[in-house]
Amino acid sequence: MSTATADEGLVIAPTHALPESRARRIGSGTFLIVLGVLVAVFLGFTLDSSATAHLRLGAPDAAHVPTIVLPGRISNVVIGLILAVVGIYQIAVGFPRQRFVPMLSTCLGLATLGFFIWMSARGSGAEIDVVGLFVSTIALTVPLILGALSGILCERSGVINIAIEGQMLFGAWASALIGSIIGSQFGSAVGIVAGAVAGALLGAMLAVFAIRYAVNQVVLGVVLNVFAAGMTGYLYDAFMQPHTESLNNPAILNPINIPLLSDIPVIGPLFFQANLIVYIAYVLIAVVDIWLFRTRWGLRTRAVGEHPRAADTVGIKVLAMRYRNVIIGGAIAGVGGAYFTVGSVGQFQKNITVGDGFIALAAVIFGGWKPIGALWAALLFGFTTASQTLISQYVSFIPSNGVAMLPYLVTILAVAGLIGKVTPPAADGQPYTKE
Repeated sequence: MSTATADEGLVIAPTHALPESRARRIGSGTFLIVLGVLVAVFLGFTLDSSATAHLRLGAPDAAHVPTIVLPGRISNVVIGLILAVVGIYQIAVGFPRQRFVPMLSTCLGLATLGFFIWMSARGSGAEIDVVGLFVSTIALTVPLILGALSGILCERSGVINIAIEGQMLFGAWASALIGSIIGSQFGSAVGIVAGAVAGALLGAMLAVFAIRYAVNQVVLGVVLNVFAAGMTGYLYDAFMQPHTESLNNPAILNPINIPLLSDIPVIGPLFFQANLIVYIAYVLIAVVDIWLFRTRWGLRTRAVGEHPRAADTVGIKVLAMRYRNVIIGGAIAGVGGAYFTVGSVGQFQKNITVGDGFIALAAVIFGGWKPIGALWAALLFGFTTASQTLISQYVSFIPSNGVAMLPYLVTILAVAGLIGKVTPPAADGQPYTKE
């Protein structure tokens, strides 16, 4: 059967234009209305009418970048009204599915902006470094989005990937080792490749046990995470720790300034003064989105994740497609792991990924198994994490432990409380065998 003929028999029903369920519309809309009231009343009217907020958009010595001065009370009342109006619209009409996560993330971002305005205004005009906060957000988001892209490729193919954390951990270990052995910036670049290979190897283990031997994929993912933590911990103790200088001292990748773009005020430092892994993440977001929804490969991937029997009937090799995508997904997660070592810290440590693989999995669900949706979700989680230091600095009455749990609380609320019931690919987690 020809390739064209095989694809002609596939029909993947579009879900992005469907309206949200009534319960989800009412729940999320009510949440936004309550959030708007809280911002307007508690973050607006509690401020003195003359209090102003100062939001700095550049370094303190950047004379060409002004500091934005906003009236504290009026700004938060306006933000509160916007959130309430969006909430009312969500209840009455509802945003389509492909716009729900961006809408919700934007609204939460507005509420956070109101919180920062309140912090600055109540602190006698203390300046909030907005660009520095967003730079930290992007840095924290990169491994999350790479892990989420890994999960999307696997689950769109019908294989649940709970092992993102382990794949990232192995990628972090391998990139630190190879980067240290080779040395220099070139060695760290090769370390990215080593991280991808390590993640792909663990992805291959996931594929073999899940596809060939039909092991329960949730249990398998947990086991692989434990295996990765134990193995990298042992290798760290046995080899890296005794020989830190030669085996655990990779060069941190230098930022690469994109000509002209990096000189744009505000935007340049945010997006175009980053290291190689950040740019790889930019490319992969676009590639995976185009790959999944605008290519023949993507059509076949979604077919084996939704209706593998039908895909097999029209000549698509279901098992081969799943093997390839799960291994590619593992490689992408491995690159995300490399960011923890050659991309930021410069050394491997036990459990250096600190649960980011699980937050990436939450971003997959929150984002509706779509790359752009997962990007918005990852930005939300990264922004929450980046805000910890700022909140601790300006809001002394919130305990430090309470601030530290904020990213995980947002993750729970986002996945369980705000998006409600979600529908994964129909064949996700279901082994496939020919009758």
